[in-house]
Parts: sequence; structure tokens; C-alpha cells
Amino acid sequence: MAGIEGRRSLPPCPVAERVDGVEREVLVIGYGGAALTDIAGPADVFAGANRALVAAGSRDGYRVRLAGLGGGFEVTGGLRMEAEDLREVSGGVDTVLVVGGFTFADAARDAELRHHLRRVASGARRVTSVCTGAFVLAAAGLLDGARATTHWAYCDRLAADHPSVQVVPDAIHVRDGRLVTSAGVTAGIDLALALVERDHDAALARFVARWMVVFLQRPGGQSQFSVRSRVPPVREPGLRAVLDAVVDDPAAAWTVEEMARRAAMSTRHFSRVFPRRVGVSPARYVERVRVEAAATALEAGDEGLDVVARRTGFGSAETLRRAFLRVLGVTPGGYRDRFRTTGAA
Repeated sequence: MAGIEGRRSLPPCPVAERVDGVEREVLVIGYGGAALTDIAGPADVFAGANRALVAAGSRDGYRVRLAGLGGGFEVTGGLRMEAEDLREVSGGVDTVLVVGGFTFADAARDAELRHHLRRVASGARRVTSVCTGAFVLAAAGLLDGARATTHWAYCDRLAADHPSVQVVPDAIHVRDGRLVTSAGVTAGIDLALALVERDHDAALARFVARWMVVFLQRPGGQSQFSVRSRVPPVREPGLRAVLDAVVDDPAAAWTVEEMARRAAMSTRHFSRVFPRRVGVSPARYVERVRVEAAATALEAGDEGLDVVARRTGFGSAETLRRAFLRVLGVTPGGYRDRFRTTGAA
């Protein structure tokens, strides 16, 4: 919003979290064993947005409420959270946010929790989840026929347990109409920033992200993992060194001969071992790393495609375009237009 992007700092002392005027009520629903970060991360985003909005003279903020069946509950680490009794929550709620935790399966089986979740969700403008909270939404029938995501370790299980849900594996967060689901743990912060941007603008979301010292470079459709982290574990130290070196300097001249030299292998042996250990050819791995580096550059800045191409090892905008179409199915310009903001996939 106007006036926020250029501010150097927030007020040194917190202002009241409640904003007089228009408020968007965010009802966070938890249960015994819920993940503390799933609750605290989004809550801090909305609190930061409130402080910035008050400083800018706006009354359009958030009121965050925490609820659980019977009131308070214990979260990870053994901490006790004070909360409203979900049974007694009434009135209009703008956003319902169901958190995750290792006890998500028990929560999903709780018929009373599902009943009250459906009740409060029926009148909400949007319904969201963090991490395995998606299982609770799905068990309540709120994700039927919708696109959704969850923690990477549970995507297959979500698809198997709830065939009617169109699981989008690996996404940071996914929006389908009024439904927004996110990946694991810290992805709840990305989700909340995306909601703030949607309610206000990208400037406010970026400002809150900077204040929280988090990188606002994880759009909804971005992968939960980097190219390097997806590679299966490799035993050979030389091969590991090559994989890391390509990520560290994607613009270098990564010929098979140079990669083999770095790995202390013959070119012939390297060419046989690499695809067996990594799952793709050396050329394909280099291309994917360069596409990832270029995507990050496109999200973060306004440099021309020729500049981005040279910096990331593609040489020309046309080579960059062909690689993006091959790997991501979208042109570099289309990628930049879609992912310059935090918007959910």
C-alpha cells in the first residue's frame, strides 16, 4: 500500500494488535499436539501487518483468534496455549486457518472437530490450512474436488486417503477459489504473506517479510525444494563436489569434460556414473540448476532477459526461453509475470 514500501522501519514499540475500524477476523484452529510454528508464524505475519497498517494510518487490519475444542490445548514442545472453545465461536469469520501437527490423524478423525470446522467455514470468506492441517480440511469434506497441497512427506498420503482432492505435490501454497493450503511448517509464513498481499498489496507483504527477516521469494507454485536437494544421496565425494559447484556457479562452462575433471574421474566413467547416481544426464542437471537460478533472478529483479540469461549461463534470451519452456512449461516473461508476487498457485 502507498507509503509502506519506502518506510525504513516500523514504530519501535508495538501498537495495539486490534485495529479500530474494518477488521478481518482470522480464526486459527488447533488441537492437542499441533505445531507451534504453524500457529505462531502466521499470527506474527498478521500482527506485523497490523503494526504497519496503523503506522500508515489505515484501519483495515486483522484480529487473530485461536480456538480448539474445549479451549486451550498443548502444542509441540509441551507448551500450553490458551484458546477459545471452538464450540462457542459464532459470528462472521473472515479467514479460517487449520494448523498441522504430528497428531493430525487424530484431529481428522474427531467428528466433533469436523462438525464445528464445517460450521465456522460455511460463513468464512476463505478457508486455509498449514502443513498437515490439509488432512483435517479434507476429512471435513472441505477439499473435495479442489487442488491442494501439504507437507512434502505427506502429499502421497493425502492423495491416497482423499482421492477427491487434486494434490499438487511440492508447491509452497495452492489457492483454489476460497481454499488455500500450504506446505510444511514455515510455509505457513509464506501463506500468511500471500493472504496479506491479496487483502492489501505486495508492498505491505514485502515490508512485513523484511521486518520478520524472511525472504519473500517463495511464490505459491514454487517448489518446496531446490534442484540440488532433490538429487538422491551420492556416495562419491567427487560427484557431490561437482553437484555443489554447479549450484554455486551455474554460469560457468560446465562441459562433461570439466565436470569429470572436477570429480577426478575419466570422462567416460563420469558419463556412466552421473545419470545412475543423479537420475538425469549432466547436461540436464546443469540446465535445471540454471533455470532455477534464472527463476530466482526473475522473481527478485527487473533485469532484462538477456542480462538474466548471461548471468545464469544460458548466453542468450532465446536459449533461456527454450530452457524455461522445456523445464517449466512457461516462458521467462510469463514466469516473471506470474511469480513476481506472493500469490498462491
